[in-house]
Amino acid sequence: MKDHRSFRFFSSRSPLLCSLIAVLPFLIVACEKSNQSAPSDEAYVQEIQNWHQKRLAALTRPDGWLTLVGLHWLDEGENTFGSDSANKIVFPPQAPLFIGSFFLQDGKVTVKIRPGIAVTANDAPVQEMALRNDTEGNPTILKYGTLQWYIIKRGERLGVRIKDSESPVRKNFRGIELFPIDKKWRVKARFEPYDPPKTIPVPTVLGTINELPCPGRLVFEIEGKTYQLDPILEPGDTQFFLIFADETNGKETYGAGRFLTAALPDSNGITYLDFNKAYNPPCAFTKYATCPLPPDQNYLPIAVTAGEKRYAGSHL
Repeated sequence: MKDHRSFRFFSSRSPLLCSLIAVLPFLIVACEKSNQSAPSDEAYVQEIQNWHQKRLAALTRPDGWLTLVGLHWLDEGENTFGSDSANKIVFPPQAPLFIGSFFLQDGKVTVKIRPGIAVTANDAPVQEMALRNDTEGNPTILKYGTLQWYIIKRGERLGVRIKDSESPVRKNFRGIELFPIDKKWRVKARFEPYDPPKTIPVPTVLGTINELPCPGRLVFEIEGKTYQLDPILEPGDTQFFLIFADETNGKETYGAGRFLTAALPDSNGITYLDFNKAYNPPCAFTKYATCPLPPDQNYLPIAVTAGEKRYAGSHL
């Protein structure tokens, strides 16, 4: 789920949580301190403001989520690509008319570049090479001018994700509004492990279902009422990842829910959920992301008026 992990980001060892899983603003979340003592009001407000600024910096990077301009699924065999409409995969207009071909065979992708087209990988010219996808560690990134592209894997499908550092979405980005910072939304949660740990079905915007590992539930109170959420914890993760929905979705916040991370529980089984750090998934900014959606049990029947609001350019 790569499309969330870049925010904890966004990586991702599982295909969908890719992102995603998500390889990006979410790197900033992974660096948060796990200190769970209550901060002073002034220090707390500063902490949230610093988190938000780092989040925006990650989003607006030359290879951040705001640069996505295309996602094309590969067919078995040859897939020609370039900006001409005669290609099977049509690139943005600033690309050469005919760049080359992707070849998909038995779950592996190779690329062959036409002579005279200055495509590079790791700053070296490319003629023909095998390509790693995003579930195999760092994907092979091909570049031409302001464009870069690489192979992603979602379920059994392989596709080409295209980024443009000069994309209109990035150039016209005006920031993300936060709800007023309120410490009441930093809530103490009790971790109740599942015995044995289980997997939970997590839907995606692609219409698929991913079975993702859930070690237990997080139980907490807001204004005297008890709620719970199922977090995701994949092998190698150092924090919980949560996909949740609430009564603000489609109104003040993104219609398909938000993401949140939390420290692993201490020796007493306690952690904190800080909804002031709830953030929009990549799909809030681009139709070319492959985001996970909140599982049914992660709907909170309250309005969580904390964290990021709906992005002004969102379609949901």
